Amino acid sequence: MSRMFGTDGVRGIANEELTPDLAMKLGMAGAYVLTRKQNHKPTIMVGCDTRISGDMLANALMAGACSVGANCVYVGVVPTPAVAYLTRKHMMDAGVVISASHNPVEFNGIKFFDCDGFKLPDALEDEIEDQIKRNMEDIKFPIGPGVGKIKLRTDAKEEYINHSVRSVPVDLSGLKIVTDCAEGASHYTSVEALEKAGAHVIAIHNHPDGTNINANCGSTHMEELCARVVFEKADVGLAFDGDADRLLAVDENGNIVDGDQIMAIIGRNMKDNGILKKDTIVATVMSNLGFSLACEREGINLERTAVGDRYVLERMKEIGASLGGEQSGHIIFLDENTTGDGLLSALHLLKVMVDSGKKLSELAQIMEVLPQALVGAKVANHKKDKYLEYPEIADAIKALEAKFAGEGRVLIRPSGTEPLVRVMIEGKDQKMIQEEAEKLAALIQDRMF
Repeated sequence: MSRMFGTDGVRGIANEELTPDLAMKLGMAGAYVLTRKQNHKPTIMVGCDTRISGDMLANALMAGACSVGANCVYVGVVPTPAVAYLTRKHMMDAGVVISASHNPVEFNGIKFFDCDGFKLPDALEDEIEDQIKRNMEDIKFPIGPGVGKIKLRTDAKEEYINHSVRSVPVDLSGLKIVTDCAEGASHYTSVEALEKAGAHVIAIHNHPDGTNINANCGSTHMEELCARVVFEKADVGLAFDGDADRLLAVDENGNIVDGDQIMAIIGRNMKDNGILKKDTIVATVMSNLGFSLACEREGINLERTAVGDRYVLERMKEIGASLGGEQSGHIIFLDENTTGDGLLSALHLLKVMVDSGKKLSELAQIMEVLPQALVGAKVANHKKDKYLEYPEIADAIKALEAKFAGEGRVLIRPSGTEPLVRVMIEGKDQKMIQEEAEKLAALIQDRMF
């Protein structure tokens, strides 16, 4: 049986793989493991994104948590980073987000935060999974006044907005910004925060109905935003994902500015102002080679980790770094929050634009984005970690690594959240690397499906 937890919690198709029964068990086991050493009645904060299955899974999870004696505070639809921040601020014993981030509406997920607002290490997730597999045999279920209760709070969004604008004070008066809210959790918070800072905001995809989250919008579908920025003659476009923990941008000419470029822009500014701790940025192996070259030129140390913002965060904590993230737009400002935060990323980027007086297109020239080809091979979830066990696949990978040695790189990795093996090739010739990536992905899919 494969591990229940992926790189970002437990994910699956809601009501098929991620059922209310599993959500309730995760509530029981998670509440027990995360609060068993407390000498008081524990409290867990729970929030969700806008997908229709959120209420179903949140209520099942909270029922499970209450059944082991934990109280729950339900804050409804809020960005993932809001739950992380508020869990820490209000000294909750744990936090939970019901979200599948950038994935389509039929998916959902459950991810836990500890009392300090950090995602759980593998060891704690394994303990939760072990309790479920052993049918909660260690748990004593209380009765009477020992049972937990649920409290609803409606002020979480405003608290998070106020924290964000205080953390990055900037006057955005005169800036026209197009914001794609992905029909997700940022549909209120991003617009309110940017307007509070003085911006003229044109919001798109900010009318979630429970079924349209990430549907041809947000940070994974940016064509409309690119066109709209040009049409509106806006200064910048901002694209969030479903749970608003990532950000990608669009310059005034309609060109996408990805997470590597955003980190390079902000990182150089932080270094120049003496606030980039250890003069270091932590990124993943997926970051573009051009980002590495830019950091070297700017005198910034670049630390690389496995793919997943949790691994970026672990390394940041280990070395005391203040900035880290992923090409996909998960960017962590550890002095201000404990997880990827799309709104903080937006405010930091906009502050560099305001302070420097430069257009985003000019700032983005800090790095040359070298061509990358990324192709996903669909495989069964329980097989995706075993691709090297197939000799034909292993030989093909070795041949590609030899072919691109010195002029690029080849990276093969199983997705942490989807039934995919991702093939990434980086090199000088976009057509050639795309063809090679598609050929290898087709081989993997054919042999492993």
